[in-house]
Amino acid sequence: MSNEAAPGATTEPSIEQLAAEMIAVGCRRVHVLAWRDLDDHDAGGSEVHADHFMRRWAAAGLEITHRTSFAQGLPTHADRNGYHVVRKGSRYSVFPRGVARELWSRHEYDALVEIWNGVPWLSPVWCHKPRITFLHHVHGPMWNQLLPRPLAFMGRAVEARLAPPFYRRTLTLTPSDATRDELLHLGFKPSRVVAVNNGVDDVFHPGGERASLPTVVSVGRLAPVKRQDHLIDEAVVAKRRVPGLQLVIVGEGPLKPVLEQRIDEHGAHDWITLAGKLSHEDLLQLYQRSWLVTSASLAEGWGLTLTEAAACGTPSVATDINGHRSSVVDGVTGVLVPLERLGDTIADVLLDDPRRLALADAALTRARTLTWEASARGVLAALHGQVMARAAGRRRPTADA
Repeated sequence: MSNEAAPGATTEPSIEQLAAEMIAVGCRRVHVLAWRDLDDHDAGGSEVHADHFMRRWAAAGLEITHRTSFAQGLPTHADRNGYHVVRKGSRYSVFPRGVARELWSRHEYDALVEIWNGVPWLSPVWCHKPRITFLHHVHGPMWNQLLPRPLAFMGRAVEARLAPPFYRRTLTLTPSDATRDELLHLGFKPSRVVAVNNGVDDVFHPGGERASLPTVVSVGRLAPVKRQDHLIDEAVVAKRRVPGLQLVIVGEGPLKPVLEQRIDEHGAHDWITLAGKLSHEDLLQLYQRSWLVTSASLAEGWGLTLTEAAACGTPSVATDINGHRSSVVDGVTGVLVPLERLGDTIADVLLDDPRRLALADAALTRARTLTWEASARGVLAALHGQVMARAAGRRRPTADA
């Protein structure tokens, strides 16, 4: 089957068309390897991304198995959104255990998606079936936040030096051109790295009224790499110029005691709220009420919470990092600055209504162009290309024929 459109047409093949072509050449069963899955207590943007493409692929007729680590309180086997989840192995043993299982059961799948989240699965070494790798971001400075110094050094070495040579011939996808550029600096080949934008869930949309007081929201796991402790310090700076400022920090995680202490130190309990984990409905209403969304994160693959807020007409003021450069058009849909200027910039935007409203309009306009359907189609198109190339190679006569 051909994917070429008629002259002048711009229609791309749908997920259903791509899946049908894969199935027609014998590729129905796809395994997806990832560190965590959507129901894990520590799930974040990477897990949301994986769920969106897997559920759509499954609905199109592909048989998807998602292999990941065990999570406390969750069964080892489960079905969710049309695909099967297998949770076995700890946060670290899942990698050798998962690889061993895939080698043992290689007759049980036809193609592979590796999600490289810090620790690689090294699929180019052992998987000889059609495959792609999805890498959300290069951890770089995050290693010092995640692990003790000796282990952090090992993490950086694996990510930047040891693993890349194995992946340079593998088709690798990222959520942004910024992460793509990072991979090129690590020696990946430009022709083998493709950026496919993340989407925004349809649940996020404008509505309701803005809060009467200037309210800023930050959403994310409470972890050192997200730097909510520094965000609190910067919010104190902004508060000096915007007396009515309210900051709401959404999320759970190991940094919570540090944040509670920091709020105590600033005597800020009357205007800084640790809201915990919110339902989609409550989060939607908070985005809609807030004047700004912010993030002090050290590293991201894509600032998913920033585009969720944008879909509600709420612009961003965030740290100037690669992931945020992809989700925010600096000066158009939000403002990106170094961490030490975050507080003053929040105040600048809150005090300038015409500027803030212009940023809000542009943020909403751009968010409407980002869909999970397009994102899932883009990832499947990459895998489809690998599958069809392999099928064409099998059908090609040998030189001696």
